[in-house]
Amino acid sequence: MAVAERQMRIQASLAPFLRGIMGSAPLMGDPDACDFLAGNPEAPALPGYVETLQKWLEPQDRRWFAYGMPDPRAADAAAAALSDELGIAFEPADILLTRGAHGAMALAMATVLDPGDEVVFVSPPWFFYEALILGAGATPVRVRANETTWDLDVGAIEGALTPRTRMVLINTPNNPTGRIYPDDTLALLAALMQRHSDSCARPVYLLSDEAYSKILFDGNVMRSPARHYARTLVVHTFSKSALAPAQRLGFLAMPPTMPDREAVRQGAMSASFSTSNMAPDAVMQYALPDLLHITVDMDKLQLHRDRLLEALRAAGYQVHTPEGTFYLLVRSPIDDESAFVRRLAQDKVLGMSGDMFEMPGYFRLSITATDDMVERAIPVFEKAISETR
Repeated sequence: MAVAERQMRIQASLAPFLRGIMGSAPLMGDPDACDFLAGNPEAPALPGYVETLQKWLEPQDRRWFAYGMPDPRAADAAAAALSDELGIAFEPADILLTRGAHGAMALAMATVLDPGDEVVFVSPPWFFYEALILGAGATPVRVRANETTWDLDVGAIEGALTPRTRMVLINTPNNPTGRIYPDDTLALLAALMQRHSDSCARPVYLLSDEAYSKILFDGNVMRSPARHYARTLVVHTFSKSALAPAQRLGFLAMPPTMPDREAVRQGAMSASFSTSNMAPDAVMQYALPDLLHITVDMDKLQLHRDRLLEALRAAGYQVHTPEGTFYLLVRSPIDDESAFVRRLAQDKVLGMSGDMFEMPGYFRLSITATDDMVERAIPVFEKAISETR
């Protein structure tokens, strides 16, 4: 076989995502399309974003673009910001700069997972979780969320834990459901994981994907499980808050309460070399302290959310109200959600079919579209559902 068996398994896990993206490709970038497919910017860059990158692109010394260690100013700024956000005193040495959240998760897995280890993750998931787990040589174990509230099902997670469990992976606020996991649920999860970790020969880590921690509606507050569980690895990214997903910048953070964190730091350093998951480009590191102050317009996002919720429900759709993230989760009016998404695409409205994230019968809409796209799409949604009656 020309390709490693592991890569064949990864390809199979990505097949629904790749089919969906390829099916939408002809309309992506079409100026007449209403693109609700992904959390992409459909308007010009946020005020100050381009100017910030231009500022730090200008060399300030002869070694501006030379090999070197991660910029300490970036780690200092990230640690201070995360400490303020989570109420935990992170140290700069606890911050490992990465190329986005994807890179941070890959780094975390490469650091602590061995072949044959099990990683429990919550379904519906972000569509790359399984591929990341397989890429680390581990075994993915999926647990379904509570389909009434979209909360963590802590009992189901407990049932999935085995002596081979090395990591539990959660995402809050959650993509695609928009659920912010309640603090008391996170405390229950932490207690469960502590009991299980104490009973095992090796510690069990909690990987907390907090990519949407700043994308919160209705005055909601997000709590991190790092407040409850010492072996939490926290993932952050600037792709969402700055609405610039192609500019890769994020970090992996360890709380000061983590046992053996110096060993984890050193393991992560070697993992970054062995997996080519090196620190972000120099310009992104230099810009990080300034980028902390550039955030998406939440008032506009909430207007998009509320306008679409109102219009879709009035048309007869069942729509979950997201507490955070960029997304609306909509029940398809027909069983074959992929066929319904294709029907919307006939009128140049792009959405994401639920089979791409383990949610048959649903589709997802990103509210990062423009005001004009939102208004032009509403009649298409109304027409498409009327055709199913």
